[in-house]
Amino acid sequence: MSKAVEVEVGRRQLRLSNLDKVFYPATGFTKGQVIDYYTRIAPMVLPHLRDRPLTLKRYPDGVEGPHFYEKQCPSHAPDWVKTVAVPAGGKVIDFCLANDLPTLVWLANLADLELHTSLSKARNLERPTMMVFDLDPGPPAGLLECARVALWLRETLGELGLESFPKTSGSKGIQLYVPLNRAVTYDQTKPFSHALARLAERLHPDLVVSKQKKELRKGKVLVDWSQNDDFKTTACVYSLRARERPTVSTPVTWDELEEAHESERPERLVFEAEDVLARAEEHGDLFKPVLELKQSLPELAAA
Repeated sequence: MSKAVEVEVGRRQLRLSNLDKVFYPATGFTKGQVIDYYTRIAPMVLPHLRDRPLTLKRYPDGVEGPHFYEKQCPSHAPDWVKTVAVPAGGKVIDFCLANDLPTLVWLANLADLELHTSLSKARNLERPTMMVFDLDPGPPAGLLECARVALWLRETLGELGLESFPKTSGSKGIQLYVPLNRAVTYDQTKPFSHALARLAERLHPDLVVSKQKKELRKGKVLVDWSQNDDFKTTACVYSLRARERPTVSTPVTWDELEEAHESERPERLVFEAEDVLARAEEHGDLFKPVLELKQSLPELAAA
C-alpha cells in the first residue's frame, strides 16, 4: 500500500492513507479516486449534506469486503468535525454533520463510500424538508419499470400541485423527491406518501406494490413510502454507491427519464463518478430546487 500523505484541505491538516488501495475491483477504482471524486463534487453535494445527521456506511476493504453502518460519529474525529446530538431509543447519538470540504474528505478517508442523510436538518429534527419515494424493483423488473412508475407519480403529484425531482439511486432503482421546505411533520408526510403508494398499487396492480413483503415484489416496483420517517435515512444525491462499479446517485431530468423509458435503454440511467462530474460541469446542480422550492401538501393530507 502507498504511504500516508499529509494534506491541507480548507486550512485543516489531514492524513490520508492507503490511497492506492482498490475499492472497486471491477474497474480498479481506488480509495484515492474516491477521495478525488468527493473533493471535486463537493460544491454540488455539500449543500445537500449541510446540517443533516449523517449515517456512515464504511467499506474499509472496498466494495467486496465487509462493511458496517456507523451512526455515532467516531470518537477519533477531529475536534472541528461538527456533530448533532439526537435522542434515539433511550440514548443520545452524536451524528456527524458533513458541513464542509475537510469533513467530507475526512469521511472519504474513513472509507465512508455512501452518504446516508436524514430528511430533516439538525436544528429541527421533527420537520422533514422533503418527501421521498424510493422506487425499488423486484427482478425481473428494473430501471425501466421504475421510470414508468416515477412518471406516473410525477403526473399525479402535479395534479395535486406538487413538483417533484428524480434521481437514480445509483443502485437498482429511482428515487423521487418532493421538496417542501415549510413547516410540516412526519405525521403529515408519512400518511400522505403511504396513500399515494396505495393509489399507485390500486391503479397499476400489475406493476406496483406498496408493501415490503418479498413474495409480493417479484416483477413489480415497490413504492417505498416508509422512508418518510424521522429515523430513516436515504442515500444523498451525488453519493457513491457500493456496487460493482463506482456508480453514483445521480439527479436526472424528466426528459432523460422519459427518453430512457421510451427507448428501452436503462443504461442511459446509469452514471459513474466521472460521468457525474462531467454532468455537474455541464448542467450544474439539477437537484438545487429540492433545497429551495417551497411547497405545501394538499390541505386534506396536512389536516
